[in-house]
Amino acid sequence: MAEMFGFRIVDRLQKIDEDIKQEELQYHNKRVLVSKEFTFDAAHHLHCYEGKCKNLHGHTYKVIFGISGFVNEIGLVIDFGDIKEIWKEEIEVYLDHRYLNETLPNMNTTAENMVVWIYEKMQKSLEKKEDLYREAKVEFVTLYETPTSYAEVRREWME
Repeated sequence: MAEMFGFRIVDRLQKIDEDIKQEELQYHNKRVLVSKEFTFDAAHHLHCYEGKCKNLHGHTYKVIFGISGFVNEIGLVIDFGDIKEIWKEEIEVYLDHRYLNETLPNMNTTAENMVVWIYEKMQKSLEKKEDLYREAKVEFVTLYETPTSYAEVRREWME
């Protein structure tokens, strides 16, 4: 019955060193980009700005990271869980459910300023763990302030 719908139940799981050898886990040695996104809610206001955003208000932001590197011996550039851990422990704590004018360095809390700060935090975190990730680099960070408005920074602009 299952075969009729285009799927089947696997008879036997593949086993390391029986069906596949350890040295086969790394299929290539190419630079690959992995991407992960997160959301956070925060309040802020803009200084020296004439418009609605001069008043205290909030957003549900979305951040997208693009991180490139070379795969390790099991075929990973960086574990998605490691990206999440860096985000949670070193970046999100300054952003989620915070008053950004208070928790970020002195800056106007525009998406353009914030995206550079987020990029720098992630890149510094990767550099601290460079022994784990083969030449991992933040290639881009995109910060959505609303579903249709975002700021982006790219590695080539930051170097």
